[in-house]
Amino acid sequence: MRTAVIGAGYLGRFHAQKYARLPNSTLIGVADPNEAARNAVAAESGVAAYADYRELLGRVDAVSVVTPTPTHQEIAAAFLDAGAHVLVEKPMTVTVAEGESLIAAAKRAGRILQVGHLERFNAAMRALAPILAVPRFIESARLAPFKNRGTDVDVVLDLMIHDIDLILSIVRSPVVSVDAIGTSVFSGEVDIANARLRFANGCVANATASRVSLKTERKLRLFQDDSYVSVDLQQKVLTVIRKGAGQGADGMPQVAIDETTYEQGDALRDEIEAFLAAAAAGTPPAVSGEDGLLALRTAIAITDQVARTGR
Repeated sequence: MRTAVIGAGYLGRFHAQKYARLPNSTLIGVADPNEAARNAVAAESGVAAYADYRELLGRVDAVSVVTPTPTHQEIAAAFLDAGAHVLVEKPMTVTVAEGESLIAAAKRAGRILQVGHLERFNAAMRALAPILAVPRFIESARLAPFKNRGTDVDVVLDLMIHDIDLILSIVRSPVVSVDAIGTSVFSGEVDIANARLRFANGCVANATASRVSLKTERKLRLFQDDSYVSVDLQQKVLTVIRKGAGQGADGMPQVAIDETTYEQGDALRDEIEAFLAAAAAGTPPAVSGEDGLLALRTAIAITDQVARTGR
């Protein structure tokens, strides 16, 4: 497939690297209004650089849109209308209405729209799937030191949305209530937030995201009727704790602990490979536009609740 990357920033560079190396991809070019950025990424990948993404319309079969979130809808829609399959980074758009318009554009064009929720391709998350039952409670923590990159949106849309997508994909039940709080610290947006989601099936999820922490942490914990499960998304460690078969000398039930560490792998490569495979076969993508829209809708509900709590 003829491919391109729109956006030559921090993440766009990695997208270009993957497309340039995959056997089922011929990277045509990289587009970005920043001359230095586009030239550097294009030179590294050995392709042409473009100041205006419109120069690539009609010339590619699939693109990654890795630009600031407010530009996602315009750029992704233009490529869908021109007949290209689109992988758009998370959050898919700024508003729900924009997200709905992208889904409609993909359906009109008969093209794949995939949303870049990278944690779906985390090796530890993939290993979790076979042992999932119906969680009663889920807790997520995503902490990171402050960086200027990503501060065009608040921490919910920047970081927490990763865990929102994972939680929604695990629970698969409508959210019936949201309680959230947050505050800004360094940026003009909310930098730390906590949300409690209650689902129609009775599950409760508690999510915390911070970009003003001293350490980096990406963990997910699940409580099921038969087990406690901990997923370290950063270190790729899956720990499952269950009641054992016998009793200890003190008469207490034995505990069976199964801990597995997975190879770091390359989640971005796997994500792009899945996107290109879905585009080639015309099969549903791993993370559909509808999935991305549900995560966005939930994230916006959280940010709205944070704003109301702040006032």
